[in-house]
Amino acid sequence: MVNRKEAFSIQILQLVDAGLVWLGFTVASLLRSPLREIRSLPPTDAAGLEQMTWVLFISVPFTPLLLEFFRFYRTPRTKTTVVSIKQLVRTLFVLGLVLGMIALFIRPLEGIRFDASRVILGGGVILSFLFLLIRDRVFTYLLSNRQVRDIHKERVVIAGSTQEIAQFEAELDPEIIDAWDLTARFDLESCSVDEFYQLLKLHSVERVIFTAGGTSFDRLSLAIEACELQGVEAWVGAAFIRTQIARPTFDVVGNQPMLVLRSTPELSWEVAMKAVFDRVGALFLILATSPLWIVAWLGIRISSPGASAFFAQKRAGRYGKPFRMWKFRTMVPNAEAMLEQIKQEQGNEMDGPVFKLKRDPRIFPFGALLRKLSIDELPQLLNVLLGDMSLVGPRPLPLYEVEAFEKSAHRRRLSVKPGITCEWQAGGRNRITSFEEWVRMDLEYIDNWSLWLDFKILLKTIPAVLFGRGAA
Repeated sequence: MVNRKEAFSIQILQLVDAGLVWLGFTVASLLRSPLREIRSLPPTDAAGLEQMTWVLFISVPFTPLLLEFFRFYRTPRTKTTVVSIKQLVRTLFVLGLVLGMIALFIRPLEGIRFDASRVILGGGVILSFLFLLIRDRVFTYLLSNRQVRDIHKERVVIAGSTQEIAQFEAELDPEIIDAWDLTARFDLESCSVDEFYQLLKLHSVERVIFTAGGTSFDRLSLAIEACELQGVEAWVGAAFIRTQIARPTFDVVGNQPMLVLRSTPELSWEVAMKAVFDRVGALFLILATSPLWIVAWLGIRISSPGASAFFAQKRAGRYGKPFRMWKFRTMVPNAEAMLEQIKQEQGNEMDGPVFKLKRDPRIFPFGALLRKLSIDELPQLLNVLLGDMSLVGPRPLPLYEVEAFEKSAHRRRLSVKPGITCEWQAGGRNRITSFEEWVRMDLEYIDNWSLWLDFKILLKTIPAVLFGRGAA
């Protein structure tokens, strides 16, 4: 059985492979004339690829289906080159047989030319074989590399009784476990729910798999609630469980059906497009705003010497995982050391753990201009390119502010990637002084997320930046 994440990955690979097959036949068509010239052969009247579109109509969509039939997309981490070659040979042999039979035996239909160039047919099959094999080996290599580096693995906790956890792992394919950073095996029977909550928080856990068939319903419900409040995916091998926020869906791990309680956007083409849009948009914005980067750098170095023009601070990323966020420096060099003194002398305009002061004395004049125009935020586009942030999402907070959260439900805003802009920022952040209201807006964004909602927030951000509305 294939779970949704694996099925989604296979669909992406099938689209890529369909494109590689098209590329193989296209290159073969382009090479036909040069090859004939090298061999000193006269020009031929055989059909070119533009007259052989039937080849593409058959080979492009059906090759990925044949590859799936021969299990080409299974066990990518452990599959050897020999196995891949065998699967490709079988697939392309069937494809070549079908194309050859059509080219030889099907008579021309009205308006359609079915004669074919053997160079295009044979060369297309050979080149498709090479392109697909290279893609497969590169993909396997990347998966193997990521498998070694724990930073790229999904942080997973298996929770249940000791016996159930051992039985669950014994029935799993080792390749599945190898893809995880198995943070802990948590015994729900002997450990408290508070310990479980601290485990999720301490290790920035992304998914919890409950194998708690014999665990009391109350204890299991409390553990699931801890996941729900922090936005951590809960995969439950149990009957239906009622939830207030998380959306229940079914998936599989190995051959075991699982109930998934997910309070964040589910993996989909829309989520994948968001990731692509983030990186393409960030790259475009970096190039488009590059003159502003130079002006900001020069202005900071002249008006506030003694420290770098860039400011880096550890912020809480997805699931609370720390990352280094970049900005243009708008405060005096020792600004962080002065924070407690400023709080005592000036107070805090934002209630809750977040500090906000409209006229912060640590901001030097040119820095205030950068903040008013939001130019100080531009280096965060580098964080988007690196995958730590998104263009749209809840604003990342410093680690010490996250540690000061009074309600565990506030941590659910950490269940998605932080963003450069959000509903709070685009709507004029000076008007909102309630941290509860800020969190409410972030959670509303998470619960109603769509790609169109991101576009709307980006469009609202443009006038907020141009008119300096809500800048601080």
